Amino acid sequence: MGALTDALPKPLLQVAGKTLLEHKFDILPNNIDEVILVVGYMGGLIQKTFGGSYKDKRILYVEQEKIDGTAGALWRARSILKDSFLVMMGDDIYSKEDANRCIAIGGWTQLVQETEHMDMGGCVVIDESGTIKDIEEGNHGGKPGLIGTNMFSLDTRLFDFEMVPKSEGSEEFGLPQTIVAASKKSGIPFSAVKATQWIQITTPEDIARAEETLKS
Repeated sequence: MGALTDALPKPLLQVAGKTLLEHKFDILPNNIDEVILVVGYMGGLIQKTFGGSYKDKRILYVEQEKIDGTAGALWRARSILKDSFLVMMGDDIYSKEDANRCIAIGGWTQLVQETEHMDMGGCVVIDESGTIKDIEEGNHGGKPGLIGTNMFSLDTRLFDFEMVPKSEGSEEFGLPQTIVAASKKSGIPFSAVKATQWIQITTPEDIARAEETLKS
């Protein structure tokens, strides 16, 4: 994000009059009453901004000192997570409808986005029933596919299994890869939910595009 994050952590950047974190807080399903924020860069500023609550939801903070992937981030919070929970990235924008659909299915779920052109990244592989069978990392040559949005509905049974590297030789542990492996070992279904709206914020230009999308 360049100079935009010199004085602010990315989740505090504003889109359409709200921080990226507030966009997530405001679409949380009604039965979620507690938020756990895994923070790193300028995490103290996030804590200063929101304190211990947002509207009717309690906020707790966990620090991720070593950046070791999305599974590594979630594992930092394992001691305070209870029962089932929703996982979202701090810098993307999701819809309330999709969050509710993810938790309504049962089992483990991931929100995915259909695309006509898959380049680099993780391609989600599903079977005819919508069960996620694999995450294929690498260059996909512009073919159609499913992108994982990194919204998940999970439960604490996941922590009975080991974290899995994002790819062979990687020092980062990937959450989708970890869930796929745990699902295969446990028999717990891991289902894909197709997104109605997902706005990925990666560059300063994405903020301008997000503003236009939310206006419409």
